Amino acid sequence: QVQLVESGGGLVQAGGSLRLSCVASGRTFSRYAMGWFRQAPGKEREFVAAVTANAYRTYYADSVKGRFTISRDNAKNTVYLQMNNLKSEDTAVYYCALSSAVVPRTDEYDVWGQGTQVTVSS
Repeated sequence: QVQLVESGGGLVQAGGSLRLSCVASGRTFSRYAMGWFRQAPGKEREFVAAVTANAYRTYYADSVKGRFTISRDNAKNTVYLQMNNLKSEDTAVYYCALSSAVVPRTDEYDVWGQGTQVTVSS
């Protein structure tokens, strides 16, 4: 049974930075694509970023391009989300997720973490 555990959330001022981490256990991490999603209060969950299993390709939502960077360290079973120049609209619970697809659609993630809260004050 795979488990994903996120960390690194918190309260930050607008313009600041945070780095989220997600550690996976229970599967061969390097075989799976990983993604980050977020859900703000009263809104649906939305895609933020994804990285393929071999880390050769990354994908971003338009709202975070140029500000967020997804990366992974397969030796540490960890995926990261570096968030710079944070805005109040980035406030949400951030979730990491795992997919067996090579280039997953947003509906192809089948394992989710519990989430970590990011709050950006203006």
